[in-house]
Amino acid sequence: MNENIMRIQKYMAMCGVASRRAAEAMIADGRVRINGRVAQIGCSVDYRRDVVELDGKRIRLEEEKVYLMLNKPRGYVATMSDEQGRKCVAELVADVGARVYPVGRLDLNSEGLLLMTNDGDFAYKLTHPRHGVSKVYHVSVRGDVSAEQLQKLNGPMTIDDYVTVPAQVSVLDHHQDKTALRVVLHEGRNRQIRKMCEQVGLYVCRLRRIAVGDVSLGTLKLGKWRLLTFKEVQALLKNEKGELVEEETATLAH
Repeated sequence: MNENIMRIQKYMAMCGVASRRAAEAMIADGRVRINGRVAQIGCSVDYRRDVVELDGKRIRLEEEKVYLMLNKPRGYVATMSDEQGRKCVAELVADVGARVYPVGRLDLNSEGLLLMTNDGDFAYKLTHPRHGVSKVYHVSVRGDVSAEQLQKLNGPMTIDDYVTVPAQVSVLDHHQDKTALRVVLHEGRNRQIRKMCEQVGLYVCRLRRIAVGDVSLGTLKLGKWRLLTFKEVQALLKNEKGELVEEETATLAH
């Protein structure tokens, strides 16, 4: 059975036009049309294809908002398609049940937390520089990191003719010939961490995003996704002062 097909009165109720009983009265009065024809009580409608009008104005079923996190592996581009035929994150979220797209960047050779949604307003709020949503990374670099290099990484740096907002960089661990760094960014410049490290003579072996704002990757397995909780969506919508960027929040998909 096609799940997109339902009784017209049910569809009207789902659109928030009226209760089913009130919708039936509107249909009986000849106020409802399906693809230009006057609807009858009991008619079915395919809400993905049919045009439904009430008093000459089209009514639509608003798409349910979906918010999720993906643990992106290396070797996948953070786009829904790629002209070069590379693997895309779209393949990893094909079973979501809605067309979602990435929020911000995570380059081909980077991995970790990638937020995805079909809510354009949500994506805009998270990527707009004025909201300053922080992003936390664990970065493995080759060799030792000197105090001088660390000082430079923590200051403003000129990258691609742009002076960056200072990052917060600290040493987590040193093992054999590699040093693990914790990097917190407050903006999302293209390949910013790799370019920062290159500028001070460090080679990045691995780059993994572990958090965006107050939302952490946690134990989510590589290549897997999960829906965000209501609290996580609210936390992401808070600005640097801890206030909601916008009071209203959308319903999460289940």
